[in-house]
Amino acid sequence: MPIRETVEIGLNRFARRGYDLDEVSLVPSRRTRDVDDVSTAWQIDAFRFDIPLVSSPSDAVVSPATAIAIGQSGGLGVLNAEGLWTRYDDPMPVYRRLREAAATAGGRQAAPPVALLQEVYCEPVKPDLITARVKEMRDAGTTTAVRISPQHTLQLAPTVLAAGVDLLVIQGTIVSAEHVTTSGEALNLKEFIADLDVPVIVGGAADYQTALHLMRTGAAGVIVGVGADSFSTADEVMGIRVPLASAIADAAAARRDYLDETGGRYVHVIANGRIETSGAIARALACGADAVQLGEPLRIARDAPAGGVWWDSVAAHPRLPRGGTSAPVAPAGSLDQVLLGPAETSDGRTNLFGALRRTMAKTGYRDLKEFQRCDLVIGGGPLREGARRAQSVGG
Repeated sequence: MPIRETVEIGLNRFARRGYDLDEVSLVPSRRTRDVDDVSTAWQIDAFRFDIPLVSSPSDAVVSPATAIAIGQSGGLGVLNAEGLWTRYDDPMPVYRRLREAAATAGGRQAAPPVALLQEVYCEPVKPDLITARVKEMRDAGTTTAVRISPQHTLQLAPTVLAAGVDLLVIQGTIVSAEHVTTSGEALNLKEFIADLDVPVIVGGAADYQTALHLMRTGAAGVIVGVGADSFSTADEVMGIRVPLASAIADAAAARRDYLDETGGRYVHVIANGRIETSGAIARALACGADAVQLGEPLRIARDAPAGGVWWDSVAAHPRLPRGGTSAPVAPAGSLDQVLLGPAETSDGRTNLFGALRRTMAKTGYRDLKEFQRCDLVIGGGPLREGARRAQSVGG
């Protein structure tokens, strides 16, 4: 198990030191490469992708149409089987309500308020809509992925699998290999995955041990991180905060140990957290991730179904919501432009994966597996916003 620095936070009470992505910086190697000689491709099971992107299964940024568009741009679009598109025949009036409420209020904890989100998600999930949405994505010819929560896996998985998905994503804030309960039937991931013919991505995991246990279930990929974005309140509500650079490195160590344990079975690590810029994507991959899961950064795409409003699926939890909603933002371009450019601003929020290619070229790495060996240095963290602005104004 990885050894990590610990600090004494009080008499006989110790805490491990963790690092977030903005505390880590890349160190260029002794060579550089031509950007056209760099590959950002990765492959999970039999499915190959041109960019290391797995979309967040948020209704704010993923509809069947945008899942297809993400696939056509080289990534993996993941539709939420418990979202608006499987609850409503036509969810567009619901989107309009949410956008209008957001535009009226504005701000970090903007409307649509949690109560409105909870209201629109009270509509039951309809199995026939799951089948119809999966068919729409399959007919487009892109790799089809659908997310279900651990709590509803046993109930919804038969419908999702019968619809013909290529990849199944079982994702919650925290997912364990075996949930312990004294009431009802618990999901045992190892037993469940063993009976499936499709590869499964599971998560989130926050440390080495959980990642290793999830790998031992037979999963093809493990999501690392709890998806905490700018509007997440998981820290305030549950006291859970995951330093993502350390969590990725821990999961990468678990991947290496599991590879040795099984004699060659490789499980992909997918980073999920506050990854908002192309620089954060590069740091996550250099820490050991095979791909990143993005949600909030995609809301600036003209194609995003919520029209620039963002919320994570846990923001609509019926009993314990753990996220806020955003005010709408103006589009910065098409989805393809957000992912592949060209960029018209210098803030690292468009041409996300074109920037990754250039970072890999500047640091001298040919592909993602090589890039995972990039040297890292701990710095002082990012400039504070005030200092950043002053620096920008003063030159």
